[in-house]
Amino acid sequence: MTATYTFDVLATLDGFGSYDEGGDWGGYWGKQGPEFLARRLSQYEAEQRMVLGANTFREFMRYIGDVGPDDPINYRMRNLPTTVVSSTLNGPFDWDATVVRGDAVELVARLKEESEVPLRSHGSLALNRALMAAGLVDRVQVTIFPVISGRTGTAPVFGGADDFDLELIESHTLDGHTQELTYRPIRHG
Repeated sequence: MTATYTFDVLATLDGFGSYDEGGDWGGYWGKQGPEFLARRLSQYEAEQRMVLGANTFREFMRYIGDVGPDDPINYRMRNLPTTVVSSTLNGPFDWDATVVRGDAVELVARLKEESEVPLRSHGSLALNRALMAAGLVDRVQVTIFPVISGRTGTAPVFGGADDFDLELIESHTLDGHTQELTYRPIRHG
């Protein structure tokens, strides 16, 4: 059986996954509410394996590396088994992380075949664009926060991606303003 792979990303309405340090947005662009936080935690409570690229893993180690139970979402994410696709990182880490080297597409294809639990990748934009192009992403979960960060936005989530049609699988409005949309990507053309 093949494990389901979900590309999970947070974005602004104009499609940015992060903002530069001059932006004064704060985490989740300052728009997190109790429904969003509860839903997010529930998504990470299930047994699963995280799959991250090296840059995202470095950011996670810097920003959530020492969180405790008082930050339950990041604490749970930090304590999930994680596969990091990298040719530059070396452990050991204070994290349940395994670094794998080689072609990301081949590595993730093998991981999907071998994993007994679903796979989820948060962020890791370049990695997930390559995996989408290879047909390895089963679900794209985009959480859209009600902001436009045209001046301070960085990292266009789908910038440089191939063309895909998206079949809506699930949608939720959280806290009356944040949209969580889950799609099945289908290569266009």
